[in-house]
Amino acid sequence: MLVISSSVSIPDREIELHAVRSQGAGGQNVNKVSTAIHLRFDIRASSLPQFYKAVLLNLHDHRISADGVITIKAQQYRTQEQNREDALNRLQLLIRRVAIPRKKRKPTTPTKGSQDRRIDSKKRQGRLKALRKTID
Repeated sequence: MLVISSSVSIPDREIELHAVRSQGAGGQNVNKVSTAIHLRFDIRASSLPQFYKAVLLNLHDHRISADGVITIKAQQYRTQEQNREDALNRLQLLIRRVAIPRKKRKPTTPTKGSQDRRIDSKKRQGRLKALRKTID
């Protein structure tokens, strides 16, 4: 059971874990041992509350497919157990991040000083360019 918060948790049966061979350097260990973990989690078929599902499906993340399936590949560690823990922690972090509501952006206007500095720099740049002109 993957605990997201005090009231939300994901049963193990909803998370698919598959061991595959890792990519990249690593020599004989990488070539013959399946230590990397592919984690698949179907958002729509899960027991997550509707709020979590809606926010996760609207999230623009490369790990979430168009069908609403989260795919995480963990291959950082040498052992399958460490990679399994890493994949589960990354899933947990992704779902926890969604639970925190983002603050609304408060539109601000530039200060008078910053406006003056911007205009001064534009005037200075214009004078520099005027000096580059060819003289008749």
